Amino acid sequence: MAFTIIATGKAIPPNRVSNDDLAQRIDTNDEWIRSHSGIGARHIADENTASSDLALGAAQQVLAMAAEKTGETVEELALSLALIIISTATPDYYGTPSTACLVQAKLGAKNAAALDISAGCSGFIYGLELAAGYLGRNSLRKRALVIGAEVLTRVTNWEDRGTCVLFGDGAGAVLAEQTAPAEKRGLLRTILGADGTGSESIIIRRGGSRAPFKTGETVTTPSVLEMDGRAVYNFAVKAVTGTIEKLLAEENITIDQVDRIVPHQANARIVQAAGKRLGIPEGKFFLNIEEYANTSAASIPIALDELNRDGKIRKGDLLMIIGFGAGLTFGGNLIIW
Repeated sequence: MAFTIIATGKAIPPNRVSNDDLAQRIDTNDEWIRSHSGIGARHIADENTASSDLALGAAQQVLAMAAEKTGETVEELALSLALIIISTATPDYYGTPSTACLVQAKLGAKNAAALDISAGCSGFIYGLELAAGYLGRNSLRKRALVIGAEVLTRVTNWEDRGTCVLFGDGAGAVLAEQTAPAEKRGLLRTILGADGTGSESIIIRRGGSRAPFKTGETVTTPSVLEMDGRAVYNFAVKAVTGTIEKLLAEENITIDQVDRIVPHQANARIVQAAGKRLGIPEGKFFLNIEEYANTSAASIPIALDELNRDGKIRKGDLLMIIGFGAGLTFGGNLIIW
């Protein structure tokens, strides 16, 4: 069976913080941030907004778009969901309940299984493959909602000039539907991988079972994300180039046959370096990091929604999506839109 993305959505916090705005708070400037990352702004959630709120907003956009296409009501579409997967590094709660269960309840998707996955910035790619596998083994279960949702600014170390400029908040989502093979659309091929030896390159050390907060302990700073920028950069360039090469080789196609590459929006320099190594024109890659910064697992579905709503991808286009991030993890999908 084929697994076609039939609708997309996103939710972006309204509070837009430009590089110049950020320079009012920390020792940095627009030129430094742009030259090191390609970022011009980020959107920051208010203190009352959690990952489930953004995920719900993206899901509601998805169902509204699907309703226009299918003629079903939003309520009927919610009931038709077999699975809700949310990839997030910033869940509403530690361990349980899952953010996906919170969204399932608010959507009224009572027939859907729901789970969170933790695969860092590669999470949407992992989630799409898991959804396809589940639907493929259950012929009566036809639709899955795959969401990436993050409030990364809640775990950003605002004292670290090198990392705090990189992250933003947001959510993106897609509705995948099982369709007949004759349509020749949907998820064509997936590559997933990991290198756990680099686990400390991107890490939140405090708060888990390895280093829990203790009774009576005075906590002066919240749990924050730490990142070895050089190690991540080297890993990411290698992961992007290797995944692109492997997807092309396994499908026996050339890069010219790919209409658009949608990478995880971590750093424009990573994408530029990978493209240069492979001789891929920069215009083949879609980048929106200038507006949203790094939203981790949300970055690829946010980008897909922008492309879809702007009419920049069309039915039959061959897309390649590439991710890399904490874990360390990496992956890629080939999708016929």
